[in-house]
Amino acid sequence: MGALRAQMERMGVAIGHIRYALATHYHIDHAGCAQELKQAGVKLLVMETQRAAIPLMKQWTKPADHFLDISLHDNLNLTLAASRGCLAEIGLAGEIVATPGHSDDSVSLLLDAGPVFTGDLTPGAMLTDDAAGRLAAASWQHLRRLGAQMVYPGHGRPYSLVAAPASL
Repeated sequence: MGALRAQMERMGVAIGHIRYALATHYHIDHAGCAQELKQAGVKLLVMETQRAAIPLMKQWTKPADHFLDISLHDNLNLTLAASRGCLAEIGLAGEIVATPGHSDDSVSLLLDAGPVFTGDLTPGAMLTDDAAGRLAAASWQHLRRLGAQMVYPGHGRPYSLVAAPASL
């Protein structure tokens, strides 16, 4: 949370300006400060495909992570089908899409204009021919069908999906 606050200060963004948060999946590097954000007044969007993953996150943390358990009772729990309506209410045109492959609880935020925020969805060049690789490939195909154009991964630089090979 300290690193997030410092980066936000550098960008001139107050934590109070963040109203909602979405974890692409429940691994420490993507949801580790979710409870602290909630304590700061941010509403956590949790998809139906993610609820079971939240309590499991604790098993992969270390004391040095300073992880606070994420409470389950005060989240905005959504179905994937309801995501478009919820996002519209907060001013975003898009939907939250299940994109398993990296983890069973992985989701991506796909905006109607084409940007997609994918978390750790395995890039096409790194796909393997095992169950996880096939799931990730199917997730990429689904995102393409839905109009994804520009990928903003959880780690690394954004890249164009339009110019990428269809194997993504």
